[in-house]
Amino acid sequence: MKVAIVGASGYAGGELVRLLYHHSSAEVVCATSRKLAGTPLDQIHPHLKGFTNLKFENLTPDAIDADVAFLAVPHTAAMSIAGKLLSRGIKVVDLSADYRLPKETFEKVYGVTHTDYFPAPYGIPELHRRECVNAKFVANPGCFPTGATLAAAPLAKYAHTVIFDSKTGVSGAGDNPSATTHYPNVGDNVNPYKWTSHRHLAEMKQELAKLGSPAKCYFTPHLVPVNRGILTTAHILLNQPMETKDVQKLYQDFYKDEFFVRYQMPMLAAVRGSNFCDLMVESEGLRVVAVSAIDNLVKGASGQAIQNMNIMCGFKETDGLVAAGMLP
Repeated sequence: MKVAIVGASGYAGGELVRLLYHHSSAEVVCATSRKLAGTPLDQIHPHLKGFTNLKFENLTPDAIDADVAFLAVPHTAAMSIAGKLLSRGIKVVDLSADYRLPKETFEKVYGVTHTDYFPAPYGIPELHRRECVNAKFVANPGCFPTGATLAAAPLAKYAHTVIFDSKTGVSGAGDNPSATTHYPNVGDNVNPYKWTSHRHLAEMKQELAKLGSPAKCYFTPHLVPVNRGILTTAHILLNQPMETKDVQKLYQDFYKDEFFVRYQMPMLAAVRGSNFCDLMVESEGLRVVAVSAIDNLVKGASGQAIQNMNIMCGFKETDGLVAAGMLP
């Protein structure tokens, strides 16, 4: 199967190439970048030297020849590409935010008019697998909502309030340097940002509602001095008290058939470079603390996108993704 990566110069694009190299049935045949056309991929992604001979190309959607395309482009860019690829019979997984939310919600949250909206399955496979089977298009979730939703999902319908507190690595900000990601501002430091207004909150609220939860939802992210990973602490306030042993059983039963969700002490190093989400829970009666750990570039982006592609195309869901984390 031929795969195109649209917007392959960033971290997510590099991860897609790295992971798909190990896929039994997929070959990356096209990697696009307007600014880097003609440049070998391994000059931008040096860890891929010896794994790809591709050069970046500047191609229009009409010139892309592939069976599946991943859109690793900035928000608002995918809406001008996705429909054109789909009209040519190319399956699409969009890693941007353009199709994760209903049109009205997207326009309110992102402050732009959506120019080519159509509904799409929201690609957390552990919750929406049936919607993704044989789909032509899937909206890949945001990194924060992935870890947060998986942490809260089993208890969502029993809660009246959910408060997410996330610690994220610097790669979540992308590969363009800024004052926020400048090393002296990040090293030996913890920085809260967008305390009450992060755009990913809309996805978290959406997913809790889909799970039948009436809970109010709040979210605050923090930037921490690591390259990869998101550790999310979910404070889940219940309508009725539950003991820890009962909550643990609920989570273990909920995820018992999910290869990529592991019930164990969540640590960033244990999931680094992998598609796993590790989580554990503890209850004090009316408040349950659920903690999850994911790699923001893999389960939070490219790995989950490949997981969705596998489901869409009828491949084994784990194909290309079976790798342990890189502890220590």
